[in-house]
Amino acid sequence: MKLVRYGKAGHEKPAVLLENKLIDVSNVAGDIDGNFLESGGLEKVRAFIEAGEFDAKEWSEDSHLAAPINRVSKIVCVGLNYAKHAEESGMEVPSEPVLFFKATTAIVGPYDEVVIPKGSEKTDWEVELAVVIGKKASYVSKESAMDYVAGYMVHNDISERAFQLEKGGQWVKGKSCDTFAPLGPYLVTKDEVADPHNLDLWLKLNGETMQSSNTSDLIFDIPTLVSYISEYMTLLPGDIISTGTPFGVGLGLNPPMYLKPGDVMELGIDGLGVSKQSVVAFEDASNR
Repeated sequence: MKLVRYGKAGHEKPAVLLENKLIDVSNVAGDIDGNFLESGGLEKVRAFIEAGEFDAKEWSEDSHLAAPINRVSKIVCVGLNYAKHAEESGMEVPSEPVLFFKATTAIVGPYDEVVIPKGSEKTDWEVELAVVIGKKASYVSKESAMDYVAGYMVHNDISERAFQLEKGGQWVKGKSCDTFAPLGPYLVTKDEVADPHNLDLWLKLNGETMQSSNTSDLIFDIPTLVSYISEYMTLLPGDIISTGTPFGVGLGLNPPMYLKPGDVMELGIDGLGVSKQSVVAFEDASNR
């Protein structure tokens, strides 16, 4: 299933996208969040859809979509998880996953604006495969790790490189500004993704392809990441693991190139849809 949250901002309804039609499932799912996943919400919605007793409306990319999942407790990101990206960043390929957090206040919808933060000169793009956890995971084995995965999303891991790399301390500063985590357009359940380790992913900036790769190039695969992360923290239903970005970010260009007001990013992953964000300056966004 392809799950979305649509409608007026702050009052979104859960829905399933089926053959370009939106099916409102708010009667069987209060919202798409960790509680929904933990309480068997996917199974209830699937049964509702299979029963066929619903009304559907035409899907349009002009429809307002929020992030496909709400009330996320944490976003755990994996750095340098594609060898060529590590190379372009001037860093060694890691022997263990590099982990950092991204604040959940950064989450926005797939077509929302990205705001260049106050004082920023090095805001960058990163297309990533995001994994959504479906049930509580602690000390999970690699062999059973996929049992804890609910599905997948597109994530644009927006990053401010000066905040991240030049100010000392943790990377989280450069990853957590408001609007720095566009998610979606939809949450695709894992049964619809035959092989998450063989998905093309790409990002265009103003129509020009900047990133183009495949998840087969991941250094640490999804079972490894779920198992590894669960050794150090409990993953809750609805938590997100963002699996890293391939080469082609602005930091790695010669000379480097960063986002500016008026830029448009378009990004997608096979079977997971396409998102699109326009870039605005902090001053313009704060005056609205």
